[in-house]
Amino acid sequence: MTTHPTGAPTQTRSYCTDIPARLDRLPWTRFHTLLVTALGITWLLDGLEVTLAGSLAGALKASPTLAMSNTDIGIAGATYIAGAVLGALLFGWLTDRLGRRKLFFITLFLYIGATAATAFSWDVWSFLLFRFLTGAGIGGEYTTINSTLQEFTPARLRGWVDLTINGTFWLGAALGAVGAVVLLNPAVAGGELGWRLCFGIGALLGLVIVLMRLWIPESPRWLVIHNRPEEAERIVTAIEQHYHHRGIAIPPLQAPALRLHARDHTPLAEVWRSLFVVHRQRALVGLTLLTAQAFFYNAIFFTYALVLTDFYGVPSAQVGWYVLPFALGNFCGPLLLGRLFDVLGRRIMISATYLLSGVLLVVSGYLFQQQLIDVTQQTLAWMVIFFFASAAASSAYLTVAETFPLEIRALAIAVFYAFGTGLGGLIGPTLFGALIETGERLNVLYGYLIGAALMIIAALAQALWGVAAERRSLEQVARPLSQLGDT
Repeated sequence: MTTHPTGAPTQTRSYCTDIPARLDRLPWTRFHTLLVTALGITWLLDGLEVTLAGSLAGALKASPTLAMSNTDIGIAGATYIAGAVLGALLFGWLTDRLGRRKLFFITLFLYIGATAATAFSWDVWSFLLFRFLTGAGIGGEYTTINSTLQEFTPARLRGWVDLTINGTFWLGAALGAVGAVVLLNPAVAGGELGWRLCFGIGALLGLVIVLMRLWIPESPRWLVIHNRPEEAERIVTAIEQHYHHRGIAIPPLQAPALRLHARDHTPLAEVWRSLFVVHRQRALVGLTLLTAQAFFYNAIFFTYALVLTDFYGVPSAQVGWYVLPFALGNFCGPLLLGRLFDVLGRRIMISATYLLSGVLLVVSGYLFQQQLIDVTQQTLAWMVIFFFASAAASSAYLTVAETFPLEIRALAIAVFYAFGTGLGGLIGPTLFGALIETGERLNVLYGYLIGAALMIIAALAQALWGVAAERRSLEQVARPLSQLGDT
């Protein structure tokens, strides 16, 4: 037993624990693979939902039930983001109070119900409502899952694992693209029935994910903070037994035990002080990174189908095929660059990927405005840009998840996701939808330049004030609020 109570009353006791150090030293095994698969599949669902919004744009406009305009498509994208923002705030707060495990089931069930309901939308307003609720489920998933994954992943692998998991968003994007192409085919289902069946894909996947998550335990790090060290000890001991049974050697402890003061929740006043006073500089960096990537991604990706159909004449039923190379570039970026975030470091790699994304978008936007590239070249340009932008966007979530204390980790993710996505994600799709509606390439270029400028500013902020969190335990990067003394 390595968790030792040192106080009498349960409500006020303190204890020493080495549980964080024991989790960080573990070699990667099947346990970690199954964990990140069951939890990380959230990003696949988000990729599916976002891609469907773009790939189905033509079908939604042609639907006799919905008859949406380009502006309506942009508003639908913004509505989904608004739901994600509010869902992140609500469920992020609940995650820190009630635990990771409870909330990643609640948010998943909300997503399943809402995306299934979207398939039965009877007018534009019902469609927007169900998209809002779908976004709320996904926003809650982001905060719950990011915090859980961070707390189970060994410190030396945290960057690569986090970026790779975030990159699976694009496997969902590819699935959504192929599903849209197949189901919108008149020989299969056709426009009106096809777009409804597409939204059923997410609901079916969600039901499978429920079964995958049944075995996942509560985060031991959350338990030791919330006055349940004995339960945390049982979970970590069971994980270590898995290694012993398989004959896998566990390295010796490298970090000292922590002395913690038990608490059942963190007052909002302390949350505010920690986020915006004690860690003000980190908060500024996190907000800048998330805002820039949210505008960059949501503005372009929610409306890419409109660019293809309105400026390149691509039939709406064929738009999904153009997503596949785009998704490939986005998935390969975090996968291939992720290790460098642990080896070269966060500050260098985050700054570099943000800067390259912004500069390349300026070049691509100019070529688009001058009509110097065709639809294939435009797709290849997006593929290269988002190879770097995908790693950059994933690193933004990594940054806000690992640079704030454990007691407020989920809420910190939620707050900066909400602010960043609210500023960048709500404005982006609506603005780009209106710019594309004008039919003028120059107006669309202005939107690209705004997105590029935000990415370059974020690169500078990270270079100046970013935290070198690579290969360090979460408790070293951000001291727990409940920690007493130095050990």
